[in-house]
Amino acid sequence: MKTLQSAETKTHFSSILKDAEAGNEVAIACGRKKKTIAVIIPYEKWKKNQKRQLGTLEGKMSVKFSSNFSIELFGNLRLRKLNQA
Repeated sequence: MKTLQSAETKTHFSSILKDAEAGNEVAIACGRKKKTIAVIIPYEKWKKNQKRQLGTLEGKMSVKFSSNFSIELFGNLRLRKLNQA
């Protein structure tokens, strides 16, 4: 991955976009310590990572299913929670 300073990013933005189009990632650094603050990635790679993440509400809510829980899918196919003794 190529890393550029923010000033270089402004100057070479067109070539950075061409790199991203070719599938490469480009990091953008800022400040005296050259801390990486952003990464430009190809759109297709970003699009793949936009799936829903599980666990984002962990600790904020809970779900409980009753003992007679069931869902009817596609007419006669049913899912049912089995009582565990």
